[in-house]
Amino acid sequence: MTEKDQIESRIWDVVIVGGGNAGLCAALEAAETGASVLVLEAAPERYRGGNSRHTRNFRCMHYGPLGPLVDTYDEEEFWQDLLRVTKGETDENLARHAIRSSEECLPWMQEHGVRFQKSLSGTLSLDRTNAFFLGGGKALMNAYYLTAADLGVTVVYEAKVSHIAFDGDRATHLDAEINGEPVTIRGRAFVLASGGFQSDIDWLARAWGEAARNFLIRGTPFNRGVVLKDMLDQGALSVGDPTQCHAVAIDGRAPKFDGGIVTRLDCVPFSVVVNKDGQRFYDEGEDVWPKRYAIWGRLVAAQPDQVAYSIIDSRSIDLFMPSVYPPESAETIPGLAQKMGLNADALQATINDFNAACRDGPFQPQKLDGLATDGLTPPKTNWARPISEPPYYAYELRPGVTFTYLGLKVDLGARATGPTGLYPNVWSAGEMMAGSILGQGYLAGFGMTIGTVFGRIAGKEAAAHVA
Repeated sequence: MTEKDQIESRIWDVVIVGGGNAGLCAALEAAETGASVLVLEAAPERYRGGNSRHTRNFRCMHYGPLGPLVDTYDEEEFWQDLLRVTKGETDENLARHAIRSSEECLPWMQEHGVRFQKSLSGTLSLDRTNAFFLGGGKALMNAYYLTAADLGVTVVYEAKVSHIAFDGDRATHLDAEINGEPVTIRGRAFVLASGGFQSDIDWLARAWGEAARNFLIRGTPFNRGVVLKDMLDQGALSVGDPTQCHAVAIDGRAPKFDGGIVTRLDCVPFSVVVNKDGQRFYDEGEDVWPKRYAIWGRLVAAQPDQVAYSIIDSRSIDLFMPSVYPPESAETIPGLAQKMGLNADALQATINDFNAACRDGPFQPQKLDGLATDGLTPPKTNWARPISEPPYYAYELRPGVTFTYLGLKVDLGARATGPTGLYPNVWSAGEMMAGSILGQGYLAGFGMTIGTVFGRIAGKEAAAHVA
């Protein structure tokens, strides 16, 4: 019997669309109840795991030390951090549920094969808030896939789901292709965890305008929003704005797709950032980097040609995580401008104005130091020291989209909502529903929190429905 015949010959208890963090968390929880579980992953095996394989950490509430985390990071501080980055665009009930549940997730992750390393301190300030995976997101996903295999979960790669079929409000089967062959997959419960639409450039351009064609997609090329669009076309309720996304400033030399976390640049707080006209456009030192890095993709996207340039001097080049591509360098600002294709006079004038606005005071790179410019628009409110010590360095910045925030509306039990109410047997988790909680902005590691919490819930609830 071929793989196609084996898949089509049975009615599965729980069918999960998407093989990233949320999908695998759902698979593990469902399989542990004894349910038959099928995971459909659009990517080839070597690219399995969606955006989760590019991650590094998981944001976690805790009272006292927990695993690799130090001190305390309580619910209210976590909630206030989220409020600041989303500017209130969040569903408080779902958000607090994710926050509270995160504490129990960390030991659960360890029980299912995930190993952690000491968290980063220093300029990223994460040793209290974020637990880092030993080996990164790919090691986390490998651990989950190994555990899933031990539990009898069936995983099919290069399985592209195109349609969720319904009888009334109850899902009955999926239409898909496996290795190019059409298949019909029947199930009793369905968990949709196949991410957003960021890799469909035409859809991005419809939402953002033609400027989106200049964006780089640092996430997986397999998240094209096919299942999301199919559900929305059938009347499923949506949340989120199609123009909102997790978009960070990445190296302009990164590949169009799948560059991952190594293409991110963390130099902004210690630099001056200018657009192609050599003009500053935002406060580079507004807050610590984990609370601001995700706004810079949108900021750069709003600049001419969707490009910007980070200018640093020799005193700051070693203050941030090393970049995968070396920066351009020169002994003078005009020389640097020439290498970057910028107007030398304009860039020199901007640097001169910035340097003149800097004032004396202690420079403390590992925390908000209040060392701000005086009389400059826009200001730089922390870490503002003159760009004055050669050699000078520069990085080209481009918007790097990780995932989009348009998604399916769910309740606290991760159940998706149809045109007449909650679907009886369809759940959603991960980036496909994260727009309920992330209306805008981003908080480092919180996507993994949402995926883990709601993936686990979806798996438990789907299995309970079948039982």
